[in-house]
Amino acid sequence: VQLVESGGGLVQPGGSLRLSCAASGFTFSRYTMSWYRQAPGKERELVASISSGSRSRNYADSVKGRFTISRDNAKNTVYLQMNSLKVEDTAVYYCNVDHSAYRGYWGQGTQVTVSS
Repeated sequence: VQLVESGGGLVQPGGSLRLSCAASGFTFSRYTMSWYRQAPGKERELVASISSGSRSRNYADSVKGRFTISRDNAKNTVYLQMNSLKVEDTAVYYCNVDHSAYRGYWGQGTQVTVSS
């Protein structure tokens, strides 16, 4: 299993970023995928999840209305569109497979820094 996150960077408050996670080594289209984030000195937290067929999407209260999770099963990729970014969104963002067989696999993450 390989998860490769990309798309992070430095952005001003109110700005936008689109994260991508390219997955391989398992049947991507069968599983719910999630985005997590970890800020310095804090626990890793669940940000958003999307079901295998994109029918169900769930968000942490802190990002509802600002972030949108999506996926392209043909490309084995999950995305996180982040709008109206806030300083408190600063973290390393990771994607993960929502299944017990794969939950232990993590990519290197992608750093998102929101600062003026």
